[in-house]
Amino acid sequence: MKIIIPMAGRGSRLRPQTLITPKPLVPIAGIPILNQLVSDTIKLVDEPIDEMVFIIGDPIFFDEIVEKNLDLLAKKYNSKATIFRQLKPLGTGHAIMCAKKSLSGSAIVIYPDTLIRVDQKFDKNADAVIWTKQVSNPEAYGVVKLNENNEIIDLVEKPKNFISDLAVIGIYYFKEISQLKEKLEMVISKNKMNSGEYQINDGLLAMMKDGRKFLVGEVKEWLDCGNVKKCIAANKAILYENNNNFVSKKIKLINSKIIHPCYIDEHVIIKDSFVGPYVSIGKGSEIINSSISNTIIQANSVIKNADIEKSMIGNNCTYDGQGREINIGDFSELI
Repeated sequence: MKIIIPMAGRGSRLRPQTLITPKPLVPIAGIPILNQLVSDTIKLVDEPIDEMVFIIGDPIFFDEIVEKNLDLLAKKYNSKATIFRQLKPLGTGHAIMCAKKSLSGSAIVIYPDTLIRVDQKFDKNADAVIWTKQVSNPEAYGVVKLNENNEIIDLVEKPKNFISDLAVIGIYYFKEISQLKEKLEMVISKNKMNSGEYQINDGLLAMMKDGRKFLVGEVKEWLDCGNVKKCIAANKAILYENNNNFVSKKIKLINSKIIHPCYIDEHVIIKDSFVGPYVSIGKGSEIINSSISNTIIQANSVIKNADIEKSMIGNNCTYDGQGREINIGDFSELI
């Protein structure tokens, strides 16, 4: 089994958190989105992963440090990291085809801007499985259309009329991914674009037209991390779900109180402050004379005289002020 991860996008909806850090590497509840998603996917697959295929963007943004982190992530699961680059933003189908040398055998394709929780297996004998989540507003999503046997027979983007309430969440299984490769090659050769991009859906629909069997995979929980508000909500959900009271023993707590659940990494200093609930703080940050709840603060940042909630603060930031909901990216100062 392979895991294929297209992650070349710049994460514009999550700015300013992604001006320096690629979106999949932004920590939520102390762990990068990508690392959590890979861990959950491996539990879902429940078999050894021979290869992790990463499709990343230009080498200025996705540099050698990013490549090293991806290699370490694969090695953690006794897997091989293979890295390809998508240098032009030409869509999801184009991104997958940038890794065409690795498109053979059984594979899971995952888009790392979402977190999942699963509690059931899937049918590996199907030609393909598309994971979905039931939503109350299907008109805002791409949804699947099912036949009487609960097989997927169509994909519809933001339907004006009700098709189903099962939204596609960006995780796909292929018994033989070369079948998708063949269809995407045809899509690109015919220059079949939607909004100037080659989409994975056109390859999937061509497979369905050939009679391939597509089934629905279901998740217990779907945490979208596409923008700042959703990341903050995901952080809260993860801390609550796991009752995650991880507080490193290597912190300095001075005349302060921590209200769980929280994630607080080592070498954090908290002085004259209230922290929590639902707060994640990265390594080496300082919280002084502040009250903080439902907030993500990354590494090596200094927060003073603040009373904030529903906020996201990047790495190496300084904040000293009276705003209530703050969103500042890496290496920023607001004093």
